Amino acid sequence: QVQLVESGGGLVQPGGSLRLSCAASGFTLNYYVITWFRQAPGKERKGISCIVTSDDSTYYADSVKGRFTISRDVAKNTVYLQMNSLKPEDTAVYYCATGPRTRYCDYDVGDYDYWGQGTQVTVSS
Repeated sequence: QVQLVESGGGLVQPGGSLRLSCAASGFTLNYYVITWFRQAPGKERKGISCIVTSDDSTYYADSVKGRFTISRDVAKNTVYLQMNSLKPEDTAVYYCATGPRTRYCDYDVGDYDYWGQGTQVTVSS
C-alpha cells in the first residue's frame, strides 16, 4: 500500500525552526518528484518546494527561498523540509505529495497522486 506520512509539525515562535519529515512506504521515492505543499486556513493549497530525485535538484517558491531546505535520505525513504526563520505567515497545514505522473518540479495540485495526511505548523508568539 502506497503511503506518505508527514511528521514534525508543531507550535514555534517567530524566528524559530522546525524540520518536517515525509516518510514513504509501499514504494521507493527514487525516480519520483516529491513536493511540499501548504494550505493556510481559507486559502488554496500551494506548492513551496520540490526535489527531483533523479538528480537531487531542488526548487523553492519565492516565499520560502533562503529559509527552507528540502532534502532526502535514500536509506530511510524519507524527504525532509528544514524550515528556518519561520514567520507567522508560514502557519499552515503542510503536505508532501508525489506520484508517477510528475517528472519535473510542478506545483499543480492535480498532477499528484499520492498525498500525506498533513502536519500542522503554527508560528506564533
